[in-house]
Amino acid sequence: MAENLTVDVIDAHGEKAGTVDLPTELFGLDVNIPLLHQVVTAQLNAARQGTHATKTRGMVAGGGKKPYKQKGTGRARQGSIRAPQFNGGGTVHGPQPRSYVERTPKKMIKAALLQSLSDRAAHSRIHVVSAFVEGDKPSTKAAKAVLRVVSDQRSALVAVARDDDATILSLRNLPEVRNILYVDQINTYDVLDADDVVFTSQAFETFVDSNRHEEAAK
Repeated sequence: MAENLTVDVIDAHGEKAGTVDLPTELFGLDVNIPLLHQVVTAQLNAARQGTHATKTRGMVAGGGKKPYKQKGTGRARQGSIRAPQFNGGGTVHGPQPRSYVERTPKKMIKAALLQSLSDRAAHSRIHVVSAFVEGDKPSTKAAKAVLRVVSDQRSALVAVARDDDATILSLRNLPEVRNILYVDQINTYDVLDADDVVFTSQAFETFVDSNRHEEAAK
């Protein structure tokens, strides 16, 4: 098995505060592009409302009477001005309300997430920050300075612990932060949609421990 990748841990002053290993079983997997495509497509489809609708000729108001008599006009016979060929008529084969939800096995969802993180790790786009701000007082200026030390890309996904409100408040208005997610909300689409993935130390430990616990429970 390949050795674990190692990344620097950056503190709230933008300085190196140590290193952390990226476990190979989580961040060193081979990438299956068709799997990633299937999971991302299913995730995006699940977000669709599916409320689109058009009216058929039976739903359009009016048109109960023939527009003109059947014969003798020299025109094609018509039964209603609400037929599809008339302006204001019904729509043929138009979209109707439906669900776009696709059943995706949990094993596929997890595999796609770990493979997407492995892709980012292989390109040195996984980062760990001990803290974006000192204490519990939010500071967008301080958080931005730390983020620029770890990432020079246009967009970043930041994963935080559930109780890390200071980091969320500090980063939520920065345009270079594509998304801020709790560590248990990380998903394949958001990982691939961002250039870099930045974990806080607490979020990283939670992610690694939870995934190792799942593997041990099997």
